[in-house]
Amino acid sequence: MELLSPNSLPPTRLLQTLEQSRVRVFPTYKSGAPNPTLRRFWSPRLSRRAPPSMDAALSSHENNAPVATPKSLCRIGDVKRVTKETDVHVNINLDGSGVANCSTGIPFLDHLLDQLASHGLFDLHVKAAGDIHIDDHHTNEDVALAIGTALLQALGDRKGIYRFGHFAAPLDEAAIEVILDLSGRPHLSYDLIIPTERVGTYDTQLVEHFFQSLVNTSGMTLHIRQLAGRNSHHIIEATFKAFARALRQAIEYDIRRGGSVPSSKGVLSRS
Repeated sequence: MELLSPNSLPPTRLLQTLEQSRVRVFPTYKSGAPNPTLRRFWSPRLSRRAPPSMDAALSSHENNAPVATPKSLCRIGDVKRVTKETDVHVNINLDGSGVANCSTGIPFLDHLLDQLASHGLFDLHVKAAGDIHIDDHHTNEDVALAIGTALLQALGDRKGIYRFGHFAAPLDEAAIEVILDLSGRPHLSYDLIIPTERVGTYDTQLVEHFFQSLVNTSGMTLHIRQLAGRNSHHIIEATFKAFARALRQAIEYDIRRGGSVPSSKGVLSRS
């Protein structure tokens, strides 16, 4: 049995060696021996499950075969959309941590965009100036168009992702189900019944228009269904939360796919 002496290695190196080897350390004392030795012992409990990265490395070493691992590079989309009605800048990092910095001039829309980033775990920065002195329609639309275009950029060829997402989110009495497919084919099925015309100053008709605009530029198939709900604020916010979580599922990497396109056709493109 291999013995490791605590005096044979510097303390930092010894700890690294033990951690990398997944070793349980037990002191053993012998008669007349002033210093303890460290006995190497493999624990069945510890070896039952290894970190994915370690399993992948071991598999690659033992089988001499490449192992698919998630990409480490950030997937970023950056879009600037300028018209006579609006000036919009959107930056999205799909591999972020949920940081949101959104300023559209429409308070409730800013709140909803914050929900997207927080629950989707991507970083979202939106700066928009528009003709909100007329109404919120143009700014709402162009922000969604820019987010969809940024998402399209960030996804790239869509290799290795799960592609599909499905999530149901409650908010008090409201419950919303979202199903989506990053198929490259834009389609929206929208089934929300929002009882009031406004939440704050925000026209609730703009919720459907937001998702239709996002779908058109991102190339996404999106189904939104209302399972329950009476409060307009709750219904809308639950929709954005469910959408964020479904999108999070769809954009994450599927290690088993090995970096291939998740389609039997071998390509996913914006049609």
